[in-house]
Amino acid sequence: MSCILLIDDEPTLRDMYRQLLIRAGYEVCEACDGGEGLQQFQTHPVDLVLTDMCLPKQDGFALLRTLRTQTPAVKIVAMSGGGQMGDTDLLTQAASLGADRIFQKPIPLMDLLAMVRELLGEA
Repeated sequence: MSCILLIDDEPTLRDMYRQLLIRAGYEVCEACDGGEGLQQFQTHPVDLVLTDMCLPKQDGFALLRTLRTQTPAVKIVAMSGGGQMGDTDLLTQAASLGADRIFQKPIPLMDLLAMVRELLGEA
């Protein structure tokens, strides 16, 4: 069973994604910020990370840089409700830092599940 680390500071959205992934047969670890997400990543074997980019304490960009340095092979999906960092779109920036996929929240649940299966080689 693949393990997915879900990092989002919006409890309702995190709960919705967690329920979908568990029903699909995945083990899910959760975190509400980048620092907690990194701790979860270091203590659990994780196959895929779904992370929001705008997070309290440690944002998704710092998390993405750390994960790419420590474990380059892990699959990472960056998500954002929108926004800019200076003149750069947040998701464009996440892709340039090595996110395997990017998406604008909220994503239709079946699209999210298809993306997860594809990245885990199950599609």
